[in-house]
Amino acid sequence: MNKEFHQWYSPAMSKEMPLHVYGHAGRPLLVFPAMCGNFTEFEGFGMIDAIHEYIDSGRLMVFTIDSADSESWCNQGVGPWDRARRHNDYDAYVIQEVVPFINSRSGRGDIIATGCSMGGYQSMNFFLRHPDAVNAVIALSGLYHLTEFVGDYMDENVYFNSPLDYLPNCNDPWYIDRYRQSAIIACTGRGAWEDAMIADTGALKAIFDAKGIPAWCDFWGEDVNHDWPWWRVQLPYFLSHIL
Repeated sequence: MNKEFHQWYSPAMSKEMPLHVYGHAGRPLLVFPAMCGNFTEFEGFGMIDAIHEYIDSGRLMVFTIDSADSESWCNQGVGPWDRARRHNDYDAYVIQEVVPFINSRSGRGDIIATGCSMGGYQSMNFFLRHPDAVNAVIALSGLYHLTEFVGDYMDENVYFNSPLDYLPNCNDPWYIDRYRQSAIIACTGRGAWEDAMIADTGALKAIFDAKGIPAWCDFWGEDVNHDWPWWRVQLPYFLSHIL
């Protein structure tokens, strides 16, 4: 399997940002890490091996990036307004720097975004904000509002990064049409540590249904926990329906 390391100084993040590329051809998969994770964890937790057949066959190129959670939503040392602003720096890094790199490296423009846990939130939020850059999402075990991180605080930056807050009010045809033309998947188990994810995924499904946006919101069994062994099963299963 082809594996590449890339790193550059990010103007948006004001620091060096690394990433890995796996594969030689195929549809690009942009991976957001789990909470406070980095660009190596997807391989470290066996996710690359779980989807290696798609990579080896040239059907998929995988791009794993660092998170900024420890500087944004998980940074208890600053106020929620600063956490939201730092997240927007991260969003700018991904849309202005990572997406052009992926499109250039893959020679395509049909990115799938994915992630587990906090990465599930990140992938869904990024897709909803940028449906012109990403036209498929596989969000696994994500939360889709930010109350856990900022409490009841709300400003414009928090609002536009909290899908369960902004999506109900989104009626812009530019966004709605693109959502309807995309492959949207949100999955959660019903086992341990998934209660909040079940509620948020259900709320997300209700919004999509109300707006006539086709989305596959899948609820797996009570034995399906919030953990890597199940995500290693879920991701290749859902990829098989997209690729």
